[in-house]
Amino acid sequence: MLSQVEKLDREALANWYRRNRERSAGLFALIDPSAFYDRPIPLRHPFAFYEGHLPAFSFLIVNERALGEAPVDVRLEKLFERGIDPASAGDAGRYARTDWPDRAEIESFGCACDDRVLAAIAHAQLANPDVPRLVRGQAIYTILEHEPMHHETLVYLIHQLANDKKRPVVQINRDTQTPQNDFIEIASGTATLGARRDVLQFGWDNEFDEHQAAVKSFAIQRFPVTNGDFRDFVKAGGSLPPFWVERDGEFKLRGVFEELPLPLSWPVYPRHADAQAYAQWKGARLATEAEYHRAAFGTPQGDERAFPWGAELPNAKHGNFGFERYDPEPVDSHPAGASAWGVNDLIGNGWEWTSTVFAPFPGFEPMASYPQYSADFFDGKHFVIKGASPVTAPDLIRRSFRNWFYAEYPYMYAKFRLVLDR
Repeated sequence: MLSQVEKLDREALANWYRRNRERSAGLFALIDPSAFYDRPIPLRHPFAFYEGHLPAFSFLIVNERALGEAPVDVRLEKLFERGIDPASAGDAGRYARTDWPDRAEIESFGCACDDRVLAAIAHAQLANPDVPRLVRGQAIYTILEHEPMHHETLVYLIHQLANDKKRPVVQINRDTQTPQNDFIEIASGTATLGARRDVLQFGWDNEFDEHQAAVKSFAIQRFPVTNGDFRDFVKAGGSLPPFWVERDGEFKLRGVFEELPLPLSWPVYPRHADAQAYAQWKGARLATEAEYHRAAFGTPQGDERAFPWGAELPNAKHGNFGFERYDPEPVDSHPAGASAWGVNDLIGNGWEWTSTVFAPFPGFEPMASYPQYSADFFDGKHFVIKGASPVTAPDLIRRSFRNWFYAEYPYMYAKFRLVLDR
């Protein structure tokens, strides 16, 4: 009988790790060297931190903590161990520092960590049922999914940089006629939330345990709320979304690399609080996490799908994700990604705000390899978001995956759609 470690494909794991590191290098290359120590988002560390954090985290989780290896550099490992998530710029000030290492030292440290991680992938026992951090290969999958999460964080930071401090990526931007956004009736039924530990190869601790939620009938918009829809709300006195600017009486959109005339057919990215205000203005509300699941993965026949479109693994025809582009696109661009009910754009083009406060599922247990990953955020102030953004890796797209953010956080890529009670 094969052991757990023998079942792991070492070559595939090494390729995944290298692919992550290449993506990281490509994103850092978009930043002008003069901005390396900038904090374009005051609630986050400077770019310098992330260049050290990504390899440091991987080494700490796999080599030092799971395998018991000696440190690379205790001082730098501590410095780059963990990021910050303060509620306000004032709180973030507590983390300000001026003694970040120079870039050459950070790069040298990162290379040393990478070498040790790749050596572990090639030779170490990565799965061991008797070591909590190695059960089902937890530590290695933790680092392989962690780095793509920070790719998204890096894009948020790059987005906030002045254009003269970043190297642009040329994109073709389309703005089409805004589709009619009718409401689709979703029958009452059951939504399966979470995942089974004995089935999913790897999941973050907040994804467990699998359980069923009864969902009453409701109606949900076929498409997310667009910039064109939200413009009417702004003109009526609603708050300006974070990525909009007004110049000479016209609204513009701050894309990642350029300012555009407001694309009316693209989804709007508001704060959670502004999405709720818009919904109230329209006599509607946001979907709960369970309702999102019912509309995305349920079917009129009563069964459930792995993805809205079926069982096929996510690819470019299903939605705007995986760095196919950096900015959104028209909400009706991917009909192949529609759910069984005909609800579109559920995966990609922006995460999707729900009204559900981020909290543990029944049976929650902090994960051995990263026990603070979720538990630190069960504070009643973060809301669940589902789906994916343009810069979400396909590896993170699965039914049970949950993301979360503060209601007032203005830098992330999250859309929403309206729900009506029935």
